[in-house]
Amino acid sequence: MYFLTKALALIIGSILLSLGINLFLVPHEILDGGTVGIGLIANYLWGFNTGLIVIILSVPIFIFAWFHYRNYFYNSLHGMMLSAFFIDFLSPVSNLIEIEAIYSSILGGILVGIGIGLMLHFQTSTGGSDFIAQFLCEKTGINVGIYILLIDSIVIILGGLLLSSETFYLSIITLLFIGITTSLVTSRKGHAVAYE
Repeated sequence: MYFLTKALALIIGSILLSLGINLFLVPHEILDGGTVGIGLIANYLWGFNTGLIVIILSVPIFIFAWFHYRNYFYNSLHGMMLSAFFIDFLSPVSNLIEIEAIYSSILGGILVGIGIGLMLHFQTSTGGSDFIAQFLCEKTGINVGIYILLIDSIVIILGGLLLSSETFYLSIITLLFIGITTSLVTSRKGHAVAYE
C-alpha cells in the first residue's frame, strides 16, 4: 500500500512541478534552480527540450551516485525521469494562461514547491543539484541549504546574464516561493528540505 501511495505521490508531484514550469515560468522566461534551471536556459536560448537537458545533465550525477550513494540513486532516479518526462510532455500548455509576470513567478513557485514537497514527503526527489549539495555538505559540514542556495544562485545569475534582468528578478521571487512552499509541505513530518 505504501509503495502505491509513493508511486502516486511521485506522479502527482511530477505533474504539479511540470505544470508550474510550463503554465507559469516558461511564458515569461522565468527560471527554476539546479538542473531544471539550466534546462530552461537551454530551452529559452536554443529551443532544446527542458526535460531532455535535465536527463543529460543528470547522467554523470547518477553514475556517481550509483557507485557512492546507491540509496540516493534508487530514491531519486524515478523522480528525475518522471519530472523530466512531464516537463516535456506538458510543454504545449505554456500558451493556456496569460497573467502578469510577477503573478506567474509566484504561482509557478507555489506549484513547483508543492510538487517537490510532495515527492520529498515520500523520501524521493527530482535528483540533480540537490545530490551535489548533499555530497558537498557531507564533505565540508556546511549546511545543505547553503549549497542549494549557492547552486541555484549561480543558475539564475547565469540566466540573468544570458537572458534578461527581468528573468533574474522574477526567478528570485520564484525560488523564494518554491523554498517556502516546499518547507510548508514537508514540515508536517519534519523532513529536511532539499529541492532541485
